[in-house]
Amino acid sequence: MRKPFSQVPCLRGPRVTLRGLELRDAASLQELAGSPRVYRYLPTFLFEQKYDSAEEVIRRLYTECLQESLILGIFLGEDFCGLAEMYGYRAPFHKISIGYRLLERYWGQGIASEALRLMVSYLYGETGIKIITASTMIGNRASARVLRQNDFKLIVHGADEDWGYETPTRTDKWIREDKDKLDLRSDDQQVTDHPDGSDQTTLIRQE
Repeated sequence: MRKPFSQVPCLRGPRVTLRGLELRDAASLQELAGSPRVYRYLPTFLFEQKYDSAEEVIRRLYTECLQESLILGIFLGEDFCGLAEMYGYRAPFHKISIGYRLLERYWGQGIASEALRLMVSYLYGETGIKIITASTMIGNRASARVLRQNDFKLIVHGADEDWGYETPTRTDKWIREDKDKLDLRSDDQQVTDHPDGSDQTTLIRQE
């Protein structure tokens, strides 16, 4: 079993691929990070908004950022759709949190749901993770729907969390721990290492 951040995986589904970001993805990442509608339901401290330059973000994704989270690009064919993130790894509890955010033009197409399934299948099938959690703003109904459709259970409603705003953010907290019921490897999913072969690896909240 891999440790969650020991490598940068490439996860392939029927339509969607999750892979490490490369400098050629910088323009699309800049568009995502600059979209107020995408980030209205998200924390203020996400890594892709830490630096003004998307190129600098990508250069640091699998070094600096990798210490706390693994961020992969979500692609539909060759088209960049958004980001998938695995973060908050707690080794003693075999627990991790996941997140996603998509460019607005890709909302409502099932892409977030497929990206979520790929992350869950990878974490349960390729790592020692047993518990996966997520947090959503109460108003983010689209992400709540995606989580429910993928067997996440609401365990806390209206919890106050520090998402970097002036006042605490009211959130819903979700969990999935039904590992034995998960189809760990469907025929249409493949898991490979990042194309550059590097020994690297690198937050969920918006469809």
